[in-house]
Amino acid sequence: MTDAPASKRAVRAAFDRAAAAYDSVAHVQRSACDRLFALGTPHLSTAARVVDAGCGTGYALPGLRQRFPDAELCAVDFAPAMLARLPAGLAHPLCADLEQLPVADACMDLLWSSYALQWCAPRRALADIARVLRPGGQVWLATLGPGTLFELRDAFAAVDDAEHVLRFQPPEVVEDAAESAGLRLLASERDTLQAWAPDLRRLLHDIKTLGAHQTGATRRPLRKTDLARLTAAYEAYRTPDGLPASYDTLWLVAEKP
Repeated sequence: MTDAPASKRAVRAAFDRAAAAYDSVAHVQRSACDRLFALGTPHLSTAARVVDAGCGTGYALPGLRQRFPDAELCAVDFAPAMLARLPAGLAHPLCADLEQLPVADACMDLLWSSYALQWCAPRRALADIARVLRPGGQVWLATLGPGTLFELRDAFAAVDDAEHVLRFQPPEVVEDAAESAGLRLLASERDTLQAWAPDLRRLLHDIKTLGAHQTGATRRPLRKTDLARLTAAYEAYRTPDGLPASYDTLWLVAEKP
């Protein structure tokens, strides 16, 4: 599979709707950013130009500014409502697609991207990332893998045969796309991050608030009997912390030779 998992128009609309409440539920997203900083920081000490591609509401921007205080910092997202919530004056906002960055060739020292690549065709996106990096420039990347929200996918199997949960690219596809773009892998990690909710209704609400729900084909609304079966199936995953929502995550650091 090489295509993006959902139409860009649908993804943009979902994140525009999510922007106002996104930060209230983005706990996993913040953890993913923190892990990406930990993985990438030992590999790059200075940078004059940095872009956060898929910046969302800008959680990573203060950390990027702290690590690269003198850098020209650009914040890119293709959801205008996300850009409208960026911290004022911290970065130059730019509404654009990760697959077609309106940035000159070989001009960036670092392209940072956390939880954005999964909405793209990885070969197209990583080829454009390689294009904008100068020789010696790096990409620090976090993206979702196929195990994301597996609990919800399995629970929906008790309701019907429809595909309710998007399937993201496996790590080997992303790594191969990076190498095909001419990037040299420096480090990678894979782990599962989890969010928790007291019940299924809250869990579904939080996923929708993140903009991370199914953005593909339109599905019929769940009937009461469907919701009852879904709830019963999901209860099999309950732990003392509540109901989990798993985010299969790949972190990757690569360099343009």
